[in-house]
Amino acid sequence: MSSSGSGSAAARRPLRSNFEKGTSRWAVRRSQWRALGLTDDDMEKPKIAVVNTSSELSSCFSHLDGVAAEIKRAIRTAGGLPFEVRTAAPSDFITSAGARGGYILPSRDLIANDIEVAVEGALLDGMVCLASCDKTTPGQLMAAGRLNIPTLVVVCGYQQSGHYKQQHVDIEEVFLAAGHVAAGKMQPDELLAMSDVAVRSPGVCAGIGTANSMHMVCEALGMALPGSAPVAANSDKMMATVTRAGARIVEMVWEDLKPRDILTPEAFANAARVVLALGGSINTIKHLQAIAREAQTDVDVYALFERLADSTPLLAAIRPNGERTIEDLERAGGTLAVFKRLADRYHPQALTVSGKTLGEAVEAVDVYDPAVLHPADQPLSSRPSIVILRGSLAPEGGIVKLGLATGKAMQFRGPAQVFESQEDAIAALQRGEIARGTVVVLRGLGVRGGPGMGMASRFVFVLDGAGLGEHVAVVTDGQLSGLVNKGLVVGEISPEAAAGGPLGLVRDGDAISIDIDARTVALDVPDEELARRRADFVPPSAGRVRGWLSVYEQVVRPLPEGGVLAHTPPGRPGC
Repeated sequence: MSSSGSGSAAARRPLRSNFEKGTSRWAVRRSQWRALGLTDDDMEKPKIAVVNTSSELSSCFSHLDGVAAEIKRAIRTAGGLPFEVRTAAPSDFITSAGARGGYILPSRDLIANDIEVAVEGALLDGMVCLASCDKTTPGQLMAAGRLNIPTLVVVCGYQQSGHYKQQHVDIEEVFLAAGHVAAGKMQPDELLAMSDVAVRSPGVCAGIGTANSMHMVCEALGMALPGSAPVAANSDKMMATVTRAGARIVEMVWEDLKPRDILTPEAFANAARVVLALGGSINTIKHLQAIAREAQTDVDVYALFERLADSTPLLAAIRPNGERTIEDLERAGGTLAVFKRLADRYHPQALTVSGKTLGEAVEAVDVYDPAVLHPADQPLSSRPSIVILRGSLAPEGGIVKLGLATGKAMQFRGPAQVFESQEDAIAALQRGEIARGTVVVLRGLGVRGGPGMGMASRFVFVLDGAGLGEHVAVVTDGQLSGLVNKGLVVGEISPEAAAGGPLGLVRDGDAISIDIDARTVALDVPDEELARRRADFVPPSAGRVRGWLSVYEQVVRPLPEGGVLAHTPPGRPGC
């Protein structure tokens, strides 16, 4: 990587987009581009993809066309040539309607592949990715690691929330209230009134759910400009960062600063620290593992979270963990202020897309609201915010989000009640068939079983609405919304049931033990009985689905590998 950012003729390296200049293939490319109004001088400039994951399906990314226009203007001003390209644009609350939510996680990998086809196929020189809803950021980061061309991710912000009956209301309350309606504890008209005012602008879900967690992870990894996250969508602060990003990506192309220069094992440790310090979404773990896999960085993210959990203080209680809002966290200084509080618990020498180290950026900021971000020696909880359990029910792990851990049982033992779908479990709950002390098993929701990894969130919220959230435990191979922080739930159990994991062998009445302090989740069934059940186990038949989910089912790897597709190469050595 060159240290020069001047872009002077002497410092400029050859552009890969011009590698065929003078050949017949270059001539036909030139013809296509001339028809777009481009000049020969334009074709000598760095060609930058502006990756726009927008559609009219959701407010999450409805503002991105305006963002893309400003990015392109800034790129042109800096001497680059922007090309806007589109990808799949999934929104969890919209795209989860079909296939039991099975399209959500596979859309992440579809985005990565969309980017590869558009950017690598055209041999563009760099890219700016507009990050919005949950799966867009990890999909873009996966593509960055895979293609390894100069890349900068722009955080495109969170939505504004509203008020209902003089109380703050955002999408989390609507999601939770929907579960209470299903449990018969709230009137549908009240839910509709809340949903009318919960979302007041474009942007991702408020709170420290998956989208805002991934935005902050992106900055912690060094792949977004320091000071980017969290940020209100379309705010002056966000648009100023957009303009800076357009200029910076052109410099990065001339400097040849690439994702694998940034995505080191230390960068992943920094990202894990931020998630743990804020009690962020557990979905970040599988996404980080997938990004590491694509970047060929040799890091076991699950083991990283296990190793760092006990030494990372919980510094803030941002919704859904507490009453503080994402706006409060932004005002307090955001990601950089979290690192300021972590002090010697992060790697300051990690490089960022700015060309400077993370430590340099942290040194220049302060914690602007100490009541929001607590000092590390005065944490909000002495327990880790996220723990990974292992044991006979989850040999490769299951994840529990504790957050503040207020009111959560640290040990739970009870008889299993098994359901093959979230809908069946909700129906049983509505009939009064789930009793206190039960461990509900929701299975067949993993990456292969879904296929595509179904959601278990709605059942958790209906359980809460029924007043059983603290009295019934849930274990599942499905995924949970980043806005879920109710009850005792062990999610993303691996191996999943469809792959022959122990979860697929559980029968009604089997004793299941969960011990948060011991980090264990156990199926208390004799080995001989489990061997008999395993001999009778029949995996899901192929051909249950068609199209993209059929392809995904055949090539997806297990969650400990990030749930990436099978072609992804193993990691490169790291520390």
